[in-house]
Amino acid sequence: MARPRIAVPGRFTESASALRYRGVVNSRMLLQAVWAAGGDPVTLLPGDEPDALDWPARLAGFHGVLLPGGGDVVPTRYGRPADDPSLYDMDQVQDESDFTLAAYALEQGIPLLAVCRGLHVVNALLGGTLVVDMEVHHRHHRHVVELDDPANHLGIGAPRITSSCYHHQAVDRLADRMTVLGRSADGYVEAAAIQAPGWAAAVQWHPEDTAHEDPLQLRLMQRLVDQARLAQ
Repeated sequence: MARPRIAVPGRFTESASALRYRGVVNSRMLLQAVWAAGGDPVTLLPGDEPDALDWPARLAGFHGVLLPGGGDVVPTRYGRPADDPSLYDMDQVQDESDFTLAAYALEQGIPLLAVCRGLHVVNALLGGTLVVDMEVHHRHHRHVVELDDPANHLGIGAPRITSSCYHHQAVDRLADRMTVLGRSADGYVEAAAIQAPGWAAAVQWHPEDTAHEDPLQLRLMQRLVDQARLAQ
């Protein structure tokens, strides 16, 4: 059977040595983790013009969506001013692309895994809010996440997982359509199920960082790919 195709929106970058000009990129480790899990990841160009937001057309032939990490969501998306000096790499085009893609995937029941910024996008999309700047940042940070996932929604199949994080924002008020599946020791939401017609979940950490050495992280990616395979 052909690998299920996983759509991964790209991230804008001002420089990439091999490209000479500005680029649209995704983490190599992220794409390799999806591949190792049995999927075929494809980077999509973000855009805010009508045809770029035509997700019924653009997602034809895709079987799942992975919303990756990236810069900060513009705070006006969740009712906060955009004047905090800690904010970085905000981009209205990136936001419009991510928000509309997530909305379409959830509405249509397309399997969706949201990672780090992806969690923030989905939470804001569904009416939640974010901590604009955490008192103690989780950058270059590994910690144990205690999971409460009796139905094994995440596919991890373990009560805890050691996870690699890189973020200075976090969930403040969780959206009503989301259910906490895991928290960090300092109380932040680290994993959540998303109410949708199809499988959908979000994690605050970066599973791709350690998926090559930690089978539990790879299982999360495999859950997305397995659900996408059912949609083939």
